[in-house]
Amino acid sequence: MAIKQVWLVGILAAALVGVLYSLPKVAVSTNRAGANRDVTAKDKPDTAPPATDTTNHVAAAIDPELQKQIDQLRAKFFIQKDLTVREKVAEELAQVFVKANKFDSAAAYSERVAQLKPTEKTWLRAGDRYYDAYTFAVDETKMSTLGDKTRACYQKALALNPNLLGAKANMAMTYATTNTPMQGILMLREVIAVDPTNELALFNLGMLSLRSNQFAKASERFRQILNINPDNTKAQFYLAVSFAELGKKNEAIAVLEAVKAKEKDPNILAAVKELEKGLK
Repeated sequence: MAIKQVWLVGILAAALVGVLYSLPKVAVSTNRAGANRDVTAKDKPDTAPPATDTTNHVAAAIDPELQKQIDQLRAKFFIQKDLTVREKVAEELAQVFVKANKFDSAAAYSERVAQLKPTEKTWLRAGDRYYDAYTFAVDETKMSTLGDKTRACYQKALALNPNLLGAKANMAMTYATTNTPMQGILMLREVIAVDPTNELALFNLGMLSLRSNQFAKASERFRQILNINPDNTKAQFYLAVSFAELGKKNEAIAVLEAVKAKEKDPNILAAVKELEKGLK
């Protein structure tokens, strides 16, 4: 069966249930424009929204009540001189944008928080939110910027704590389809060397194997995860994808049945249904 249709549905399902099992889709460049916009201007209010804030372009797509909150918070943010208050308002804005599924805008304000209060926690949160936005982006130019920002934020967090294996595993995926994909693979292997049971790193390696049509190797990675955590339904789903691509139809169907018995998320179940269609 062809993997393309199931791949898209599966990636969407993975992204919708969180950053943990997302996969980047296109190449990432090294454009760092605007990444440190507030670093040299902390002592005065901003007069413009963050570079990746798309509020003005996508307002019609946001729930009116959420848009009202956004407008009020943005107005408060841009006139506020107290940096502590501005930090709090920026985080409130980020949370509202997450609710509105505007992940690039959420990330931009999380970056503002980190620039106002540069700690491991704030830079890690900004990196996570940029990675969210990165995995959802469909425009190649936008993904290039978001991928770069993901790395920049994670690198600042890692400078404060080199042991953030989740940040390394996510950052590795931003290299996956660049001109230096091995940089990401080597980074994932570094994580595995430190923690052989790291589910995120194993999962990402499995996804990269799927993407490069190395289905047997992918199935091995997903089996490793399931040996560690038998209830990992996302690993089960992609194990079924691997089996389907290897022509192991019965094995794929059996694994999907196990997923349906455990999983409640409608997005994952939709991906299962899509894969089952291809197995009939």
